[in-house]
Amino acid sequence: MRGSCLCGDTVWEASGPGELVHHCHCSMCRKFHGTPFSTFGGFDEAGFRFVHRGSVRRYESSRGNFRSFCERCGSAVPGEAFRGLVFAPFGGFAGDPGGRPVAHIFVASKAPWHEITDDLPRFDDFPPGFDATPTPETPRDAAAAGSVAGSCACNAVAYQIEGGIAFARNCHCSRCRRARSAPFAANGFADASRIRFTRGEDQLGSYKVPEADRFAQTFCRTCGSAMPRVFPNRPFVVIPMGSIDGDPGVRPREHIFVASKASWHPITDGLPQYDEYAT
Repeated sequence: MRGSCLCGDTVWEASGPGELVHHCHCSMCRKFHGTPFSTFGGFDEAGFRFVHRGSVRRYESSRGNFRSFCERCGSAVPGEAFRGLVFAPFGGFAGDPGGRPVAHIFVASKAPWHEITDDLPRFDDFPPGFDATPTPETPRDAAAAGSVAGSCACNAVAYQIEGGIAFARNCHCSRCRRARSAPFAANGFADASRIRFTRGEDQLGSYKVPEADRFAQTFCRTCGSAMPRVFPNRPFVVIPMGSIDGDPGVRPREHIFVASKASWHPITDGLPQYDEYAT
């Protein structure tokens, strides 16, 4: 099975199926991917290889624990082996990586705007058998009255949106899955004139898919976290919902591009679904 980042600069192959596949709801995963949760699976180190390893950067999200991402497009990519397994983001695979999620972890830290609607086991932090201590969350800036605040994982970039977010939706297209290295992208939309970066705007990187009309990903160059992207000459800004601090007051209202969704991720909520764009 083959996977890659959004720009295709880093490509890997793995012999499956994936093991210990899990959804993680910790704040670091939410910010890193810009989604309500990340999904990773472990692959035998002996059956894993990088076909091409481009410009990969590592961010130490907690002591001794690193997150790897493509410096060119910001997508998460597999990191170092752990106990003989290389954990790869399921959203980066072109096809079905085998294996299915078996649990939700760090549910005590889940996004207030996301509801878990499947029947998988849930754990407040690490599942039983993992001798590890959760890392304390980094304090974040408070939102101004009537605004929504957000930041990246390393807290180098922060923003505020006056008046909040107009609406949000989940997108299952292959580009969103690969860009966010996740089952889907959860995006909020707001008036572009209302966003203000309070720090770190000069730390932002951006990658546009060459053949796309406007599909692009903006990210923190230090930690790889998905960040808001403003399109030139367009009236709206796209906000990765996972980057938001606190409760934005809105919830995703629909699923789009469901015809392209990941085979390993069932949709279990009651939101409207559209094969492509919403009608």
